[in-house]
Amino acid sequence: MSRVKKGVNALKHRRNVLRRVKGYRHGRKSKERLANEAIVHAGTHAFAHRRDKKNDFRRLFQTRIGASAKALRTSYSKLMGDLKKKNILLDRKILSTLAADHPEVFAKIVAASK
Repeated sequence: MSRVKKGVNALKHRRNVLRRVKGYRHGRKSKERLANEAIVHAGTHAFAHRRDKKNDFRRLFQTRIGASAKALRTSYSKLMGDLKKKNILLDRKILSTLAADHPEVFAKIVAASK
């Protein structure tokens, strides 16, 4: 059986790893071992933060709705409770968009919920 040298594959792997860490600081951009470790950690954080992003946006939506509701002399919790009782099925993302971009429509929704 002939001998197989792994030089081509090793260079290909090293090149791909170093391409993925372009823009990183210090040895993590140029040393293969540190670059591999950086890729693993970056992937872990990216996975977790994709989940966190959903919570961050929900918090933003609640803040926007609460601020607009306060301007209309009600509170966030009372507004959401009233909407649920009246069976007005608008989610927080839509309510937030209406509160920020179309305050007159939001005011009508608040009036309809009372």
